[in-house]
Amino acid sequence: MPRTFRMALLATAATLPGLPLAAQDLALPPVSVTASPVQSGQAGSFVPLTTLDQPALAQSGARSIAEALENEPGLAATSFAPGASRPIIRGLDNFRVRLQENGFAAGDVSAYGEDHAPPLDPLAAERIEVIRGPASLRWGSQAIGGVVNLLNNRIPTELPDRAAQGRVTGGWSSGSRGWDGAASGETRAGNWVVHGDVSSRRDHDYGLPGGGSQANSFVRTDSQALGLSYIGEQGFIGGAVSHMRSLYGIPGGEEAQLGTRIDMEQIRWSSRGLYRPEAGPFQSLAYWFGLTRYQHQEIGLEHADAAGGDETAGGAVVHGGFRNQSWDGRIEAQHRPLASPLGLLDGTLGLSFEHERLRTTGEFLEFLPPATTRRAAAYLFEELALTPTLRLQAAARVEAVRITGATAAFPGGFLPADGAEELTNTARQRDFLPVSASLGLLRDLPWAMQARLTGQYVERAPSAAELFSRGAHDATGTFDIGAPGLSKESAVTLEAGLSRQAGGFRFDTSAFASRFDGFIYHALTGNSCGEDFASCAAGTEGEFLQTVYGQRDARFYGLEAKMEQDLLRLGEGQFGIRGRYDMVRARFSGGGNLPRIPPQRLGGGVFWRGEAWGMGLDYLHAFDQNRTGANETATKGYELLNARLAYTLPLDSDRVLTLALAGNNLLDRDMRNAASFKKDEVLLPGRTLRVTASLTF
Repeated sequence: MPRTFRMALLATAATLPGLPLAAQDLALPPVSVTASPVQSGQAGSFVPLTTLDQPALAQSGARSIAEALENEPGLAATSFAPGASRPIIRGLDNFRVRLQENGFAAGDVSAYGEDHAPPLDPLAAERIEVIRGPASLRWGSQAIGGVVNLLNNRIPTELPDRAAQGRVTGGWSSGSRGWDGAASGETRAGNWVVHGDVSSRRDHDYGLPGGGSQANSFVRTDSQALGLSYIGEQGFIGGAVSHMRSLYGIPGGEEAQLGTRIDMEQIRWSSRGLYRPEAGPFQSLAYWFGLTRYQHQEIGLEHADAAGGDETAGGAVVHGGFRNQSWDGRIEAQHRPLASPLGLLDGTLGLSFEHERLRTTGEFLEFLPPATTRRAAAYLFEELALTPTLRLQAAARVEAVRITGATAAFPGGFLPADGAEELTNTARQRDFLPVSASLGLLRDLPWAMQARLTGQYVERAPSAAELFSRGAHDATGTFDIGAPGLSKESAVTLEAGLSRQAGGFRFDTSAFASRFDGFIYHALTGNSCGEDFASCAAGTEGEFLQTVYGQRDARFYGLEAKMEQDLLRLGEGQFGIRGRYDMVRARFSGGGNLPRIPPQRLGGGVFWRGEAWGMGLDYLHAFDQNRTGANETATKGYELLNARLAYTLPLDSDRVLTLALAGNNLLDRDMRNAASFKKDEVLLPGRTLRVTASLTF
C-alpha cells in the first residue's frame, strides 16, 4: 500500500493531525475480522469503512465508542450521558445498529434504552471500525443501519515478532479533571501467545462553557482481560475471558436531582479459531463462539411522592435493573478461488447462531417482562473479478428469528377504564424469516480514482422491546406500549461513490437513498402516565408521555464527503488542507419528519505532518436542525474548533514514546446534540485540554 491517506476507508489518521506520518502509514491486514470476507485483501472498498486506530482513541479521551466516532462523516451519538452513548449511523440507531467486539455480539441492553451503556471500552481498543452497506449482511438483520466493531488482540491470531511486546497509555483531561490509563501486552513461548490488558478511568462531572459543571455526569470504568492462543502454520485456536464494570451518572432533569446512576457489569468468555487446509475446496475454515453475562442496576434517591415528601428518606435505593445472558456463534468457510467464464470467483459462506435471554427486575419488570430471542442464519458472499479494473460483489442472507415474551391487552384509546385497572400479561411468541441480498460494482478509473455502485434489500425482525413493551421508560421519558402484531421492516438502499486514494489530492464522497417499508417507530398518543397504566390519562400533564409502536413507510437520503490536499513541503513535513461535509434527511411517506436526526455539518482544517511532529487545526459547523419530528424542539447549530499537537520520540530500537496535547471546543461554545433525548437539558462539554503519553515496547 502506498504511503497515502486511505481516503476510501475514511481513515481517521487523516482527521487527527496529532499523528506523525509514520503513525498514519497503517494498512489493514489481508484477513480482518471485520473486513468483508469476499474482498480477499484487494485494494478498494465497495462502501466507505470508517476506522479509528489506538493513537486517535487515546488522544480523544472518549468515554464511549459513540463519543469517539461522533464527528466522523455520517456518524453521530445519542449522547444521553457521558457513560452511556450509542453510535448513530446515517440517522439510524438502537436496534438498527449492531455493536460488537472482535466479531462477537456486544451482549448488552444498550439498544433497549439510551441510558444503558455499551460494555465496549475505547481504552481497551486497538481499532474501531464502522461497516455500512452490503458487508453488514454478514452480521444480521439487526445491522440494517451498519455495524460498529471494536477490535483488540484479546485472542491473539498471529505470533508476535518479539518474545514480549506491549503498550502503556495514560491521559488527563481538564474538562472532567479526569485521569485514565490502559496497558496491554503479549508474551510468546514457542507457538503459545498470552495476551493481557487492563484499563481504568475516573472522570468527574465535566465542565460547561462559561463555567460550572454538568451535574451527575461522572464516569468510573474498569476493565480487564486475559487471552491465550496456540498459533501454528495452518491456523490458530484461542480463547479469552474479559470483565468490565462501569458506574456512571445520568445528567439532566430529574435524574440529576435524584443522583440517578447506573452500576453496570459484564463478563465475557470467547473462543475463536482458524484452519487453513493444504488441499480441498476450502482455503480457510473459521469459527467464533462467545458467552456473555451482563447486568446493571439503576440506583438513586426515591421520588418525593414515594418518600412521603422527603427525597432523601431511606437514602439511595435500587429501582430496578436488567440482566442479559447471551451466547453467539459463527462458522465460516472461504472457498478457493474458482475460474468461471466471467472471471475469478472468490467467496465465503457461513452459519451464525444467537441466543439472548433478557430479564428485568424491580420497576423495569413493568416496562418489559422477561423475553427470549433466538436467531439462526445462513449467508453467502461472492466477489467476481470481471476484468482487471471491474469487480462485482453479491451477498445474500436468510435468517430465522423467534421472540418469546409477554405483554398485556390494552383497551381502545390506551386509557384505563377506571383508575384501578391493572394489566395482566399474556404469553406471546412471534416468528420471522428476514431475507436480505445485495449487489455491488467497483470500477478502477484513470488518475487513481475508483467508482462504486451498490444496492441492497434488507429485512429486519422487530425486537422484543418493540413487540412487548408495556410500561414507563425513564430514559426517554415515555410510557411505551409495544405492538405484538408488528411485521418485518424492510429497506431498499442505493449508494454511489467516487474516491481517490493516491496522490496529492485525495477524496471520498458517497450519496445514498433508502426506502423503508414498515419502518418501526414511536407514535405519541396524546396521553400521559405515571409509573403504571392505571395512572394514564388524556393530556400531557403526567410524568411520562404515552407512546405506541407502529409502522409507517419512510425515506432516507444523504451525502458524505471528505477530502485532503497536500499544498507544499514545509520544513521536514507536509502542509495541507482538508474538508468534510455530511447530511441526512429522513421523512415519513405522506409527510412528517423522523425525530432526532443529526444536522448537516460542514468543516475544514489545516495540517502539518512530519516524521516526529504532527499538528493541525480543525473547524466544524453544525447547522440548525429545524426539521424536527412531532413534539420535538428545534436545535440551534454550533461551531466546534479542535486542535492537536503530537511528538513521537524513539527511545531505542524497541521503545517509542508519543506525547500529545489536544484541545476540544476551544471556542467554548454552547453545543447541543440534536440527536439526543437530553438535548434540551444537557449541554455538551466546554473547552477541554487533554494531555496523553503512550509508550510502546
